[in-house]
Amino acid sequence: MSQYTLMKSRRFLPLFCVQFLGAMEDNIFKNALIIFITFTLSDTLAVNSSILVALSGGVFILPYFLVSATAGQVADKYEKSYLIRRITFSEVMIMAFALTGFISQSVVILMTVLFLTGIQSAFFGPLKYAILPQHLRVEELTGGNGMIQMGTFLAILIGTIIGGMLVAIDGYGIYLVSLLAVTVAAAAWIASWYIPLAPASDDCIRIDWNMARQTWHILRYSCADKNVFIAIIAVSWFWFLGATYLSLVPTYTRDVLMGDERVATILLTAFSLGIGAGSLLCERLSKGGIEPGLVPIGALGLTLFAIDLFITGTPHVHQGAVAMGASEFLTYFVHWRILFALTAIGFFGGIYIVPLYAMVQHRSSPEYQARIIAANNILNAIFMVASALLVIVLIKLALTIPQIYLVLGVLNLIITSIIFIKFPEYMQRFSDLLRKPGRT
Repeated sequence: MSQYTLMKSRRFLPLFCVQFLGAMEDNIFKNALIIFITFTLSDTLAVNSSILVALSGGVFILPYFLVSATAGQVADKYEKSYLIRRITFSEVMIMAFALTGFISQSVVILMTVLFLTGIQSAFFGPLKYAILPQHLRVEELTGGNGMIQMGTFLAILIGTIIGGMLVAIDGYGIYLVSLLAVTVAAAAWIASWYIPLAPASDDCIRIDWNMARQTWHILRYSCADKNVFIAIIAVSWFWFLGATYLSLVPTYTRDVLMGDERVATILLTAFSLGIGAGSLLCERLSKGGIEPGLVPIGALGLTLFAIDLFITGTPHVHQGAVAMGASEFLTYFVHWRILFALTAIGFFGGIYIVPLYAMVQHRSSPEYQARIIAANNILNAIFMVASALLVIVLIKLALTIPQIYLVLGVLNLIITSIIFIKFPEYMQRFSDLLRKPGRT
């Protein structure tokens, strides 16, 4: 069955809609919050707005450390479609609460909403990835994961653009943002009612509410199967790279390319569409199987095009005092080369990440699957925090953004090479793939 055929199936379409709408709604609110703090509240705050924007990222990620272990236990213990309905309904209430924060211009309320959104996302993550192996056949897992990744990044892009545009409207932008966020969350809740039943993986477990102890426990358990654990590490490494690229795009646009906000949107669009295209291609390249051999292809592309961005350097094609707009940006060949490189980074990122998610799902013990996904989410969060710290250190060392791209390319070559040397299955499957693609 083609991955596109899955979009006609109740086994997949409702879950895809919930994920797509949830990611869109999260990013409508998050980007609206960033714009609101930066341009509306900056003059009234006692704290520097840049600090608050940076803090908002930490507020959203923090719940992944705090509740992922509990979320994994809950997802394994109870029927999953029921839990998804409850979680999506809570998001409707959270977005309604956001309106209060915008109207009162209360940073405390808005940060609380962001924290609650992070909790909701941390609970939904294990459910979304653990339910796929229950509803999809093995030969459908790669295609299903490809569709989920494509939809997620497209939703992030759409939500980011819409949130920023609406909140910038004078007078009633905050009402439009809140109304749209509530509407999208409600649509996700409605879609969740069509998800088929997904029985509990292990209804006999006793939930350990000690977050620190259970977090340590599931991380240790995830290490038990080395093949699964290394796939989790490889997934987290992708989020390290992705978080770094996404965080650098605005500054890269302003300081290196001399472009405005619309240019930054074009770059983000190229990156997101690349990930979507690479994710969708995985099913065809793997012939419907779960193909570890695609991972080295993705890793190589991530390194080569990061180096290409470094080689491009600082184009110096714009000399005006006003930032370059989108139409002027697209008149220069060197900018099309940059767009191609960012699209290619996204494309090879999609090829890299989709087989890894499918491997984690397929090779994890079914009764412990959601807790393995929870461990993955915790490690993803750790790697994303490490990404932010690395960027800060490199900027303090006076590295330019093109030089940081070079560092990313070299680091990716080192990390993935270590993975492929320690676990030769990836290169063996890559060699087999060159000769004759097959199924695992």
